Amino acid sequence: MRRQCAALPITHQIGAPRIVLVTSRETRRWVIPKGWIEPGELPHRSAAREAFEEAGIEGEADPDPIGSFAYTKRKPRGVLLPCEVLVYRLHVTRLLADWPERSERERRLVTPAEAAEMVAEPELARLFWELAA
Repeated sequence: MRRQCAALPITHQIGAPRIVLVTSRETRRWVIPKGWIEPGELPHRSAAREAFEEAGIEGEADPDPIGSFAYTKRKPRGVLLPCEVLVYRLHVTRLLADWPERSERERRLVTPAEAAEMVAEPELARLFWELAA
């Protein structure tokens, strides 16, 4: 199983906590920013970099993961790749109006309960429900 990292971006800029979700490029499902850990890069820093690239988020990621979830990545020619994703809480300091993948994704701020209903991965939804409690 391959390992990825993800940022669970939380902002308090509009009062109550909000999760920042983005759509995936291929399937347009709601997800948190995630990707491969670059060689020599700490996983929580990879998560913060993915949040910037995919969702235009600046912030600080906690160094320890708050959980993980599994999913199957669809590769070209129908290849399916099982992945474990380590999730790092990201404290959002700024949401940018423009970012590298802006034209490829939609970004939305939602409550933790709304986020839990929007994502397809049950283990990821569980992390959101824990935040909502």
